[in-house]
Amino acid sequence: MPDRARAKPSESERLGELDVLIVGAGFAGLYMLHRLRSAGLEAIAYEAGSGIGGTWFWNRYPGARCDIESIEYSYQFSEELQRDWEWSERYATQPEILRYVEHVAERFDLLPHVELNTRVNSATFDETTGRWSVETDRGVVSAQFCIMATGCLSSMNTPDFKGLDSFKGSWFHTGRWPHEGVDFTDQRVGMIGTGSSAIQSIPLIAQEASHLTVFQRTASYSVPAHNGPLDPERVREFKADIAGFRERNSQLPFGAGFKLNLAKALESTSEQRQSEYDERWATGGLGFVAAFSDLLIDREANDTAAKFLRQKIRETVKDAAVAELLSPDLVVGCKRLCVDTGYFETFNRPNVTLVDVSKAPIEEITRNGLRANGEEYELDAIVFATGFDAMTGALLSIDIRGRGGMTLREKWAEGPRTYLGLGVAGFPNFFTITGPGSPSVLSNMIPSIEQHVNWIADCVEYMREHDYACIEATEEAQDAWVAHVNEVANGTLFPTCNSWYLGANVPGKPRVFMPYLGFPPYVQKCNEVAEKGYEGFSLDSAG
Repeated sequence: MPDRARAKPSESERLGELDVLIVGAGFAGLYMLHRLRSAGLEAIAYEAGSGIGGTWFWNRYPGARCDIESIEYSYQFSEELQRDWEWSERYATQPEILRYVEHVAERFDLLPHVELNTRVNSATFDETTGRWSVETDRGVVSAQFCIMATGCLSSMNTPDFKGLDSFKGSWFHTGRWPHEGVDFTDQRVGMIGTGSSAIQSIPLIAQEASHLTVFQRTASYSVPAHNGPLDPERVREFKADIAGFRERNSQLPFGAGFKLNLAKALESTSEQRQSEYDERWATGGLGFVAAFSDLLIDREANDTAAKFLRQKIRETVKDAAVAELLSPDLVVGCKRLCVDTGYFETFNRPNVTLVDVSKAPIEEITRNGLRANGEEYELDAIVFATGFDAMTGALLSIDIRGRGGMTLREKWAEGPRTYLGLGVAGFPNFFTITGPGSPSVLSNMIPSIEQHVNWIADCVEYMREHDYACIEATEEAQDAWVAHVNEVANGTLFPTCNSWYLGANVPGKPRVFMPYLGFPPYVQKCNEVAEKGYEGFSLDSAG
C-alpha cells in the first residue's frame, strides 16, 4: 500500500478534539473504526507503520502465514464480504492476509480516517475535562475515549546480546522483516530461536542459504499444516451456511473449528489413542490439542500426546541425536503448539546444523558471527526469531497515565490487571482490545477482536444514550476477575512451563498467566456485564 504522506492538515488536526482515538490499524483498529464511524462518532486511528495491517504489515519473514484456517481467520461482521472474498489456500500467507485487510479498508472507506506514520508517545487522562490528551510525533489531540488496538504480538523481543553492534554482517528480526525481502543465497545464516516464526521460516531459508545454523534453547512441538489450495467443496459448504458455521465455532473452547473429542485419553485404550492421534496428524493443524478432553488438564493424559509427537519427530529426522534435541520434554500446549510445512524434514539437509544452547546460552555476537558453547560460528547473517513482549509490550511502550498521574507501567508493576481484558481501574474511558485477561491469543483472534469491538462500541453508544461521560472499571471487579482468570488457568496445564503466555520470554517481566481460557464462557460473562448496566464499571456524568 502506498505511503499516504499528507501535505494538508489531518482530520484530527482540523477537528482539534475527537470522540474516540484508536491506537493501531490492524484487524482490531480497523473494525473499531468502522463500528464507531458507522455510529456517527468522530474517530481516528493512529498507526505507526507506513501501511495498515498490524502484525501482517510487519511480519513478512519467509513462510509467514496464519495457523488458523483462512475462512475462519476473517471478519464476520459483513455477510457480503464473506461471500465475495475468495481465499486461495487452507492457511493464508502474509501477503494474502494483507491484501484482505487492505480490501476491507477500501471497501468500507476507512483509509481517510487512518493516520499512518504516526506514533503515539503518550496518553494522559485529564481529570478536569474528563478527556484523554494524546501526544503523537505529529502533535497533540484530545479525545473522550482512548482505545488501544495495539495487538497482542506486536512489540518485538530482541535479546540484548553482547557484541551485536560489532557484527559486520546483516541481522534481522522476524517481527520487523524488510519489506523488500532478504536474499540469503550463498550466505551462512544463523537462526536464533525455534518458536513459531522460526519453524515457518527455517525450511525456506535453508533452501537459499549455503548453510543454516539453528541455535535452539527450547524445542517446540509442531504438527504438519498439510497446507494446499482451499477445497472448493469446503468453501461451498461455508458460503451456504455462513451464520451456522460462525455460530458453531463460537461455541467451541477456542472459538475455532477444532473438532472437539469429548472422550478422555486416560479412559481410552492405547489403540483408540493411537487412532485418534494418527487422524489428527493426518488432518494437520492446531486441532491436535482437541484430540481428547483431558489433554490440557491432566499431565498423564498429556504425556500420551507428547509421546506420540516425539515419536513422529524420531521417524522424520534421520540423525538420532538431532531428533532427540528436537524432541521437547514439555507439556503439549503449555507453549503454543506450532504448525509447519517441512520443519523437521529440514534437519535432514546437509546444509543445516542444530546447536543446543539450552545449558550454555549464546555467549556473545562477534564481528564474524557468534560464540556459543565455547565454539565460534562464522556467519554472514543472523535472524532473531525471539518472539514478542506479548500482550503488554505494546501497551507499556506508551506512557499511559490515568487518575492521579498513575502510569499503566506502575499499575502493572507486578503483572497486568484488568477487568475482562477490556478496562483498567484508575484509567477512565480507556479500553484495550483483546487485552490481558481475555481469551485473545488462546482463541481465534478475529472473532475475539470482533467480540471486543462490538462490546466497546455498544458501551460507548449506551453511554451517549444515557448521558454518561465517563466509565471506569472498579478495583473490586478487577480484583475478582484477575482471581477468576488465575483460578481457571490453574485448573489446566497451561501455567506449567515458562511460556510467553506467562511473559517468561522477556527478562524481568512479571510471571503472570495473561490470557483467559474459554471463549464461550467469556462471551457470556461480557454479555451479562452489559445486560446489567455494565456491572463492575462505575458510570458517571462527569469525569
